[in-house]
Amino acid sequence: MENQYALSEKDFQEAKREKVAKPLLWIGIISIIMFFAGLTSAVIVRKGDGNWFHYDIPSMFLYSTIIIAISSLFMFSATQAAKKNNLALVKYSVLATLILGIAFIFTQFEGFGQLVSNGIYMSGEGHNASGSFLYVIAWVHILHLVGGLVALSYVVFNAFKERYNSKKLLGLQVCSTYWHFLGAMWIYLYLFFKTII
Repeated sequence: MENQYALSEKDFQEAKREKVAKPLLWIGIISIIMFFAGLTSAVIVRKGDGNWFHYDIPSMFLYSTIIIAISSLFMFSATQAAKKNNLALVKYSVLATLILGIAFIFTQFEGFGQLVSNGIYMSGEGHNASGSFLYVIAWVHILHLVGGLVALSYVVFNAFKERYNSKKLLGLQVCSTYWHFLGAMWIYLYLFFKTII
């Protein structure tokens, strides 16, 4: 009888967490969308003022885009595997996502290096608003992605402890939603800068 009560209490707490976690996640995502919408709107307004320098987006940013898209596929694979209780695939899929997330940040820094090599600086003598905006927006996205990597590290830990399955998906689903959002956001930003610059 005590075990049944403990189990129902545990289920109640899990349901309570799910009821709170997902809406909070969506509130956070909407806030981030509004923030980036403000930044990209500022780019459009500033470009309209003139004195806008045109340059090629570094090739490493294309590699970043490909990497983040592939990482999203691995994250999708992890959630589908958990629903089917394929715990081994969950482990390797979330680990692959984490590794690709780190690779994404590495390629971003390589992209910054290419910008500097081409004389595009964030600030200082010879800088232009078009370059500064790219640096700032990419950096802000990286900061959000670092938050995602922290959450993803926790998910990897839990996955290797086999804590995700068809009945326990909350942590994996919340992290997955945020990760897909980060990937979609970067793809949008990449295409935006390809168009505007």
